[in-house]
Amino acid sequence: MRFERQREEMVSRQIESRGIENPRVLEAMRRVPRHLFVSEALRDQAYGDYPLPIGEQQTISQPYIVAEMTAALDLTPDDRVLELGTGSGYQAAVLAEIAFRVYTIERIYALYARARKIFDQLHYHNIVTRYGDGTTGWPEEAPFDAIIVTAGAPQLPKPLLDQLAVGGRMVLPIGDRRTQDLVKVVREKEGFRQISLGGCRFVKLMGEYGWKY
Repeated sequence: MRFERQREEMVSRQIESRGIENPRVLEAMRRVPRHLFVSEALRDQAYGDYPLPIGEQQTISQPYIVAEMTAALDLTPDDRVLELGTGSGYQAAVLAEIAFRVYTIERIYALYARARKIFDQLHYHNIVTRYGDGTTGWPEEAPFDAIIVTAGAPQLPKPLLDQLAVGGRMVLPIGDRRTQDLVKVVREKEGFRQISLGGCRFVKLMGEYGWKY
């Protein structure tokens, strides 16, 4: 009950009050138990308006950023979504509450294994996980209706552009090692259109089509 109240306050004070109106996103964030995606020592802070460490020098994004990126994807219940950077698993769980299927890739095995365990415990049977380099995408499952990248990239990874369906949307941070611009990419018949969503700060996207070190 305590966490349910904190979750409702998180949605109303941190998300709705900042202009996120998509009802599917708001309802998803009311349902997903964010406190289960952080360590027990940090559960009292799980619904705060800030990121939290999850180990392996990685973080769980603040709730507003999760909501903003999810809303920008304009998801429908029939969509197939690719996520790069499973991390804690929280973002994938929010996506899974809305979309038909979520494919999520994590390069750090400890995080991959922990997230998979939580997905199974919470019965997220529509989340498919993979351990490996997410910057190459998941070509055998492409094309995707939406792609979300939860780490900062130096440029648009070409494999992801190739794996985005016509009419598909991709949201990712692009910039240097310290700060990035949150960008939405829409694939149209004649090419790709980019929309800036504002500044942000994420950990580095590591991989063949990301940062090398």
